[in-house]
Amino acid sequence: MTVPPSALQQPITKLTSLTFDELMIGQCASVTRSLTQTDMNLFATVSGNVDPLHFPEGADNAVFSQPVGHGMWAGAIFSGLLGSHLPGPGTIYRKQNLKFRAPIPLGACVTASVSVVSKRTTPKGHKLVNFDCRMTDQEGTVLVEGTAEVIPPRTHSDQPGHSLPDFQFITHDQLTPLSDQCANYDPLPTAIIYPCDALSLQSACDSAKMGLIDPVLVGPQSVIEALSRDLELDISAFRLVDARHEKDAALKGVALAKAGEVGAVMKGSLHTDELMAAVVRRDSGLRTYHRISHVFVMNVPTYHKPLLITDGVVNISPNADDKAHIIQNAVALAHVLGVETPKVAILSALETVNPKIISTVDAAVLCKMADRGQIKGAILDGPLAFDNAISKDAAMTKGIKSEVAGDPDILLAPDLASANMLVKQLSFLAHANAAGIVLGAAVPVILTSRADSLSARLASCALAVLLSNR
Repeated sequence: MTVPPSALQQPITKLTSLTFDELMIGQCASVTRSLTQTDMNLFATVSGNVDPLHFPEGADNAVFSQPVGHGMWAGAIFSGLLGSHLPGPGTIYRKQNLKFRAPIPLGACVTASVSVVSKRTTPKGHKLVNFDCRMTDQEGTVLVEGTAEVIPPRTHSDQPGHSLPDFQFITHDQLTPLSDQCANYDPLPTAIIYPCDALSLQSACDSAKMGLIDPVLVGPQSVIEALSRDLELDISAFRLVDARHEKDAALKGVALAKAGEVGAVMKGSLHTDELMAAVVRRDSGLRTYHRISHVFVMNVPTYHKPLLITDGVVNISPNADDKAHIIQNAVALAHVLGVETPKVAILSALETVNPKIISTVDAAVLCKMADRGQIKGAILDGPLAFDNAISKDAAMTKGIKSEVAGDPDILLAPDLASANMLVKQLSFLAHANAAGIVLGAAVPVILTSRADSLSARLASCALAVLLSNR
């Protein structure tokens, strides 16, 4: 989430510094603002005060029934008043005494005010000004009151307000909404293929603790048992199917799914192509009449909703017909996630059809297929370059009128390479989280990357549970 300064305070276009002689007894200044969770997150980050009573998840166990602001957040508001309004830039704090009369609840609209109560010059010639400080809520209740002593600016000046930078909160909360949707479902029996590294075995255990899956561990028994002892993980409740190596584990795990003994397959520490080779085998694999494709479900901090990106794993150079099936798979997943009519942006290098760039022609064909009912349940538009697909402003600048531009739920990339690079760029440059799932097989295939975090792996398990049950 990117938050501009205007979301935190009214922009100050002009700053005035008032000297000792210019300040008058009774002169005052005030500011009104609402206490938001962004304010509390910012103050917690700067101060290091992460007491749970300042966050929604900790309010149930706190003295107060809802999150409350940090007491010194009020002190910071008074500091802003003194330094920016009265006396203004150049003010030096000497003392601040505050009494906290009542908690400041999340969402409270507060008015902070400072007023000059006295002026004096010390024997050494220091000019000091004392202020009354008071903060009240929208009902007029006094929340904070006290005094401040400052050294006012030496000279009068007028200057423009300083422009504050935008900032970004990186919140990785993708797992919570997905796992909440799984709360009423039984754990999904899942074959964990070759869980022979710490992260894959840990994710199997944690997914089981969360009630998402019932793991069946498929791999070298002695290796898995030794690893569980090293990591101090209890796997005694899990079924363990012995396999000699990665390829053997993939074949045995897929066979369990084909026989109906498990409802999903999850990649462990083997290579993707080793697992997918077993999944797509015509004789013993998990093929159906659907085309097999992959979707990343991404939580991008700078985007306003979950973003599905396809296909960055399975289909290398899909043609227009392949892309129609890939879109339909992604649309079905979006429906499972609660998006009634997903918007699909079909990406290319530009937003006009150019016969020399096949992806633009494919986009035009796909849009016409949607018009004729050959692709159902979604709104399609393309070709769209990434900028005007994801940004309404960019689309308007180029004169693009579209229901999809600036608000897509699904991005269809031209090919595997571009989709894969897009996902990794968002992950490593924009701090996005990505859960991944293979669609079109007889059961969901949880295809994690070896670089995926534990949270991303758990979110992928939650996706499999939702798909299996709906």
